[in-house]
Amino acid sequence: MASNDSDPVIAISCYMQRAQWGVWDTEAALIPGDYVRMVAASGGIPVLLPPHGMTPAILDRVDGLLLAGGADVGAEEYGQDPHEATVSHPFRDSSEMMLLAAARQRSLPVLGICRGMQVVNVADGGTLIQHLPESLGHTDYQPAPGVYGEVTVTTEAGSLAREILGEATIAPCYHHQGIDRLGAGLRATGRSPEGLVETIEPDPAVNQTGDPADGGWLFAVQWHPEHDPDDDRVVRALVQAARRHVTGRGTRRAPN
Repeated sequence: MASNDSDPVIAISCYMQRAQWGVWDTEAALIPGDYVRMVAASGGIPVLLPPHGMTPAILDRVDGLLLAGGADVGAEEYGQDPHEATVSHPFRDSSEMMLLAAARQRSLPVLGICRGMQVVNVADGGTLIQHLPESLGHTDYQPAPGVYGEVTVTTEAGSLAREILGEATIAPCYHHQGIDRLGAGLRATGRSPEGLVETIEPDPAVNQTGDPADGGWLFAVQWHPEHDPDDDRVVRALVQAARRHVTGRGTRRAPN
């Protein structure tokens, strides 16, 4: 595993579902290769965490957490009945909520991507718009099955989003849900032209206690930065934060 003078280990949450390869057609633990390639290209060591068999202690062995995209967060997690278009994996919800809480207790850097951003928001008491086409009147954020849309994101001055992305960026997106009410202690620091929340991060006005439970570096985006091999800024920011975390603590240890 990583040490002070080696590349940081980045844990990536992954799917557990049916897949096909070679002569096999069975359940598998998997993640699109884009995530793995970009973490590695950004200087991290990628490891996959399946949504079964995990305990908080696994995060004592890594230096950062990437909550990846995937199925919808279950509506019951934020007190709503599911929309007919909502497709969730409850076992993944519970696993990733646990991993997020454990990472924040340890002040591990956390990056949420697409579903991962929604997990972060719901974990802090926020809610989601369950089907954007009904509220927005279009499907631009998820044009067709397996087809990415494109979103322009404008960032807020003084935010981590501005530091990483500059004033604006264009990125690939693929989602039919979005943030409705923000979770406690979070702020929206990037939005689409029609106001949809595209980046969230801790609100410094709220998270000033120094309590490890407030977490360390946390950033989340609604789009899929891993899908654009020419723009690694978001994933590289996670790896750099993980490297700083390793350097700052000296040696890996469990929280008190």
